[in-house]
This record gives sequence, structure tokens and C-alpha cells, in this order.
Amino acid sequence: MTDSSVQLTTEEIEKYDITVVPLSISINGKTYIDGVDISRRDFVEKMNESVELPKTSQPPIGRFVDTINNLTADGSEIIGIFLAKSLSGTIDAARQAAEIAGKSDKVHIIDSELTDRGEGFQVLAAARDAQEGKSLEEILAHVDQIKKNQKLRMMVVDLKNLIKGGRLGALSGKVATLLNIRIELHMPEGKLQVVKKGRGKKFSKSFDERVLKDIEENKDRIHEVGISYVDTPEAMEVLADKIRAISPDINVLVRETSPIVATHAGNGAYAIIYYLDVE
Repeated sequence: MTDSSVQLTTEEIEKYDITVVPLSISINGKTYIDGVDISRRDFVEKMNESVELPKTSQPPIGRFVDTINNLTADGSEIIGIFLAKSLSGTIDAARQAAEIAGKSDKVHIIDSELTDRGEGFQVLAAARDAQEGKSLEEILAHVDQIKKNQKLRMMVVDLKNLIKGGRLGALSGKVATLLNIRIELHMPEGKLQVVKKGRGKKFSKSFDERVLKDIEENKDRIHEVGISYVDTPEAMEVLADKIRAISPDINVLVRETSPIVATHAGNGAYAIIYYLDVE
């Protein structure tokens, strides 16, 4: 079980029987259910048209309770992997729901410490392991191994939404005063951090080069890379081709990011997400 901020293809969800609990999104006074009555592409278009910053909210606890009851009805246990607690109260809602349903012993909840494809890597690993008949202990250990070796490298090119949403905290005032500033974000141990800041396309190019260099140096330990973006599909395919040129054995998934990320990261933002296999 996971949430709709995760980056998974429809084929992956169906193949591995993954349950996705959707978040909610409010734009201009109207509420949508993420991935049910609004697509990621439609969300970005509506976000660009909206004067106010869209609001995203965790799934209602009642929806979680119903999902947990349905999934455990046959005696099954659940592994629930959710977006970082620092970004949303979703994981807390899942825990409360498990208690309300009286199934705390049947629901094993994990903070992915990321979102998007990083969360997806963990979900896929758990789902594949479950289908292969691995024990709960083995699955949890595998997910933890991925979590310890995951990397998110994110470029935000328009700080307006990030500042409005308060995600930069005390840094926002200083950053906001700089002209044409872009920032590089990481999420070590689930905490969003500004690592570098610079100006214009030159800074983004330097960012790309540094990430590509890291992938090059670790290409034998990287098998999957996720590139997620807000409204820049063509440029991201070019970036993906550079990764494929490093190693054709690396599977690269390029997709629009989720509303919760797009809302705060804003137009033009993109992230490169991967993890290193243990040597």
C-alpha cells in the first residue's frame, strides 16, 4: 500500500497488485482526488491558471480504514510505504487508521523519506519480494537497504511556489531577494535541504553535469533512475538520453511529478532519483 505521490506506471501497479491511496487537491475552491478525477498533466495546467497556490491534503482517515479492512479481510498483512513525514501527514493518518481498524499488528508502516520515484523504488522492491514469497523480515530489510542508499537531486528554477508554501523556512526571505536564483535540493533522511544556489541556466547545467558524473562513477551500482518534472517533458527526455548513454543497462523512467511536488516546486522543477545497490 502506498500513496498517490508515488511515481509508478499503471503497468507496475497492476503487475504487482499495489494499492494506491489517493491524496486530495484543492484548486480555486474545488477539490479533486489525485489520480482519480484529475491527472498530473491537468493539475499542472490548472495550477498555472490559478492565482492562489493549490492545497494538497492527506487521504481521509476513513479512506485508509476502509482500505486496510479490505486488504486484511483474507488474513493478509500490509506493508505501507508513504511519502516523507516532513512533506505530509499521510503516514500519520495511515498509522491512526490502522489503530482505528484494530489492525496495528497487521500493518507495517514505512516512511520512505522521499516521494515520487524514490518512494516507488521501495514500493516495487517490497511488491516484487512479496510475489517471490520472501518473509516480512526480508522485505523490510530490503526496503531499508534501498532507503539508506537513495539519492534525490532536485532543481527548482522558480522559487515562487516554494516560498509561498513555506517549505524553505528561514531561508526563504534571503533566497527570495536574489534575482533569477535557482536552488538544488536534497532530502537526506527525509529532510528537505538547500544544498546549492545559483543563477540561471548555467547553474542548472552545472547541476546536471554533477549528477551525471555521480551516475557515471557509480554506474555499476545503479540499475534504475527516475526523472520527474513539472512541465518540461522534452528537456527531460534529453537528460534521460544522457543517462542511457552512460549505461544502456540503467532503466530510466521519465514522468510528470505528482501534485504535491508540483505545487511546492513550481514550473520547470525537476528531480533525478536513484539508489546504489550494496556492493
